[in-house]
Amino acid sequence: MKASEVERLKQKVRLYEAVLNNISSGTVITDLEGYVIFFSETYGRFLNIDPKAQIGKHTTEVIENSRMHVVAETGLAEINHPHRIMGQDMIVQRIPIFIDGKLSAVFGQVMFEDIKDLHALASKLNLLESKVKLYEKELVDLRSSKYSCKNIIGKSRIMVDLRELAVKAAKVNAPILLTGESGTGKELFAHAIHRASDRRLCSFIRLNCAAIPKDLLEAELFGYEPGAFTGASSKGKPGKFELAHQGTIFLDEISELPLDMQPKLLRVLEEKEVERLGGTRVVKCDFRLIAATHENLEKCVAHGKFRKDLYYRLNVIPLHMPSLKERKEDIALIAEHFVQMISKDFGINVRRISPGVLQIFENYDWPGNIRELSNILERILYSMDALDDTIQVEHMPIFFRSMTSAQVQETSSSLKGLRDDSEKDALIRAIRLANNNKNKAAGILGIHRTALYKKMKKFNLPLTAS
Repeated sequence: MKASEVERLKQKVRLYEAVLNNISSGTVITDLEGYVIFFSETYGRFLNIDPKAQIGKHTTEVIENSRMHVVAETGLAEINHPHRIMGQDMIVQRIPIFIDGKLSAVFGQVMFEDIKDLHALASKLNLLESKVKLYEKELVDLRSSKYSCKNIIGKSRIMVDLRELAVKAAKVNAPILLTGESGTGKELFAHAIHRASDRRLCSFIRLNCAAIPKDLLEAELFGYEPGAFTGASSKGKPGKFELAHQGTIFLDEISELPLDMQPKLLRVLEEKEVERLGGTRVVKCDFRLIAATHENLEKCVAHGKFRKDLYYRLNVIPLHMPSLKERKEDIALIAEHFVQMISKDFGINVRRISPGVLQIFENYDWPGNIRELSNILERILYSMDALDDTIQVEHMPIFFRSMTSAQVQETSSSLKGLRDDSEKDALIRAIRLANNNKNKAAGILGIHRTALYKKMKKFNLPLTAS
């Protein structure tokens, strides 16, 4: 071999040694017998020994608990193995080196110069893991049902039977249709059914079909791919059915679903497949559907507002929520439950309702049902003196206070008529002020355009007011 070639080889060896000596981790190389042929300066400083003096020694003489010779015998790498050196727990790599398919040496590396580095990394990983678990729990809480059957208050026969039917319905995966007047607790039952089902550990996804503009409703239900329409997110978005996979989807005000979207919903119910807007890929979704409406869907079908085939697909398990006036024996229980709950939220000490107040409550028709009862109690508790612990007749709103219990039954319907007249007059005035522009009229009234049209229909108002 020429002198120049020997010099080049020496330079290469010096370069490789310099690289290994400057790695922050300690390194050692042994031959096939386990004898040291290289020992890095970094490792020497860590063990407080002369690295050059270790050359030629067996690895077991230099490093306690060494397994370099074992790897040389087996030819099997040991990656990220624990190794206790000088009373400290380290992480090491032991890698067999093959040249031309033949085992030639073993490379060893101590990954952490100081155990503090390992502890710091472990602490960071534990912190990140805790955050991930926290975020996962928050996400589950956000998408989980809030109520169970225990939250359904009532001792009347009709409610006892309805609770039993709800528990039975929860055990099967067939669609459920909840009907009843506004404020009767349809969403409460939807939550309770999900909680009582085998899907309770998965998502409970809610969507009010009347609260989402028609142009956005399809994207909300079925999701969309990036760039599917103007304003669409560049990352796309999963729909409610995808989010409800293995869980439950609750579609409130299902009667407000546009006619042109009803066949798409029917297909999803039949096939359990969703195709995002702008997409070509079909996504399988395993969900349980609960729908709710305050309208009579049979009449909607007769008037051509709702598809007959979709109605039959939804109405597999019908559950009708009774109005509050149909179960007046439950009013005292419900009122006391609300008082306890609202008092806790307000931080006050009201705990009881006087018999006189309960008698008036039981004789009132409650056109707004449970929602109206909750609203009245919240208004009463907000206005009560901090020292009062019992709701008395004098604490009630004027339209209740001025009545005797015998008069309430007779006047409740007239009160509803007065409220309806006021609401109708407000609608007409707003439409006139907006020059028949329904968007502006809805803005003046502080309601959504869909709600405006519903109220106009309720009072038989024409689309243009004179």
